[in-house]
Amino acid sequence: MALLRRRSFSSSPAALVVIVFVAAAAAVLVGADDPYRYFTWTVTYGPISPLGTTQQGILINGQFPGPRIDCVTNDNLIVNVINNLDEPFLITWNGIKQRKNSWQDGVAGTNCPIPPGANYTYKFQSKDQIGTFTYFPSLAMHRAAGGFGALNVYQRPAIPVPYPPPAGDFTLLVGDWYKAGHKQLRQTLDAGGALPLPDGLLINGMQSATFVGDLGKTYLFRVSNIGLKTSVNVRIQNHTLKLAEVEGTHPVQNAYDALDVHAGQSVAFLVVLDQPPHDYAVVVSTRFSPAANLTATATLHYTGATSRAPGPLPAGPPAGSDWSMNQARSFRWNLTASAARPNPQGSFHYGAINTSRTLVLAGSSPVIAGWQRRCAVNGVSFVAPDTPLKLADTFDIAGVIAWDSLPVRPDGAPPRTGAPVVRLNLHEFVEIVFQNTENEIQSWHLDGYDFWPVGYGNGQWTESQRQTYNLVDAQSRHTVQVYPNGWSAILVSLDNQGMWNLRSASWDRQYLGQQLYLRVWTAQQSFSNEYSIPTNAILCGRAVGLPH
Repeated sequence: MALLRRRSFSSSPAALVVIVFVAAAAAVLVGADDPYRYFTWTVTYGPISPLGTTQQGILINGQFPGPRIDCVTNDNLIVNVINNLDEPFLITWNGIKQRKNSWQDGVAGTNCPIPPGANYTYKFQSKDQIGTFTYFPSLAMHRAAGGFGALNVYQRPAIPVPYPPPAGDFTLLVGDWYKAGHKQLRQTLDAGGALPLPDGLLINGMQSATFVGDLGKTYLFRVSNIGLKTSVNVRIQNHTLKLAEVEGTHPVQNAYDALDVHAGQSVAFLVVLDQPPHDYAVVVSTRFSPAANLTATATLHYTGATSRAPGPLPAGPPAGSDWSMNQARSFRWNLTASAARPNPQGSFHYGAINTSRTLVLAGSSPVIAGWQRRCAVNGVSFVAPDTPLKLADTFDIAGVIAWDSLPVRPDGAPPRTGAPVVRLNLHEFVEIVFQNTENEIQSWHLDGYDFWPVGYGNGQWTESQRQTYNLVDAQSRHTVQVYPNGWSAILVSLDNQGMWNLRSASWDRQYLGQQLYLRVWTAQQSFSNEYSIPTNAILCGRAVGLPH
């Protein structure tokens, strides 16, 4: 092995992280030119005070939020997670596609949890990706206590981005926050109650933050909604936000006064510091929430400024769905820009491909016999079995997976629990419609993939709505919002074999069962399609003791 000298990144000055760059002469997962970055993370409880009063948080290496990972396209990330909590624990890597490697996805359907006092080492690659991503705990409402952080993937030097290099970039983890701990919130949901209204909004784990820049220079702001469920709006006093990246792909660089960012979503925008040198407000406020309008305010500080900018804080957008839906439709894929590869994004003409099947998925909140209130997809509420679905599939363990038990459209059958897996073929091209019949906004995420949100609308979706689809330049992303009593339609190319979680990004709904799994598979088994079970995989349930 030989050390590689490359641009150095650090997750945080305080992080207990070791970063080593290694070139392996022979590696199953990657080529010899793709460097390795090593991290050791210890997960503990610790006191935090994000809203001014002390509460128990989940820390990584003593930090809240957790360490930021900065890496480059195709880097290999080796993350040893040591669980010093009193409960099993997993981390999922939101937006990282885990190419051919759903074994590293870190969700209940693919991985056994890390027991208290034990560790698991994730081994994955930022394969053919650039952009703004996050990680967070995936089990037991742990996310409500912390354990989350940013994961930024920078482009390789040979791959241009469609804007000049900014003078710097700022990462903003924004979202709702609750004074109740994750165990209390979990008890509330288990007892049939609703998630309470949030107590505040946070920016990087605090109610305020400061970002410093120089007059005349341009900066990239990376914003991720890491909260449990509340949509937010982001705006900067007297400044324009030029959209530069949406969840790993490049949009047409339209200019906005404010941007909605829904649960689980990420955006990046460019800001030119072209105003008189003052301190300007960076405002984050709630959207589509029955709570009073919650606001967190950071500061954009011009170097040398000695006073705040005059005038009021910028007002938020109008209530209701129309403004936000029109903004979502205005996001357009930059067809001529390169992404992580040198070929233009628009070289893939998704609108010219015939779909192989359609799934219409309706979220609901039924009361199921023998349970309290649950959440469901087409009447089926997901309950994770003791044996993860991926292990059951790999070892051919019967009686764990309810294959194709989820109706492909709502069928009006009595609500029920299960562990539904929809079987799909590798390289299928699928239409998925998310139907929302409730008064709250919903958000959906698909692990392992980007997709094209080709349509948004109000009311009930029908086949005639396909006439309104954007089949040319819909903005690719991994998480899509579904407006109250509305629908959103996506197209997805199933080019990544594995067991993939399709879930509500509204975390109370995910916890209560609004999720399912897609098994993307081909009979032609090879490493070119999917990697084998890792030798360090934790085995649990009915897979305990099986050779691997």
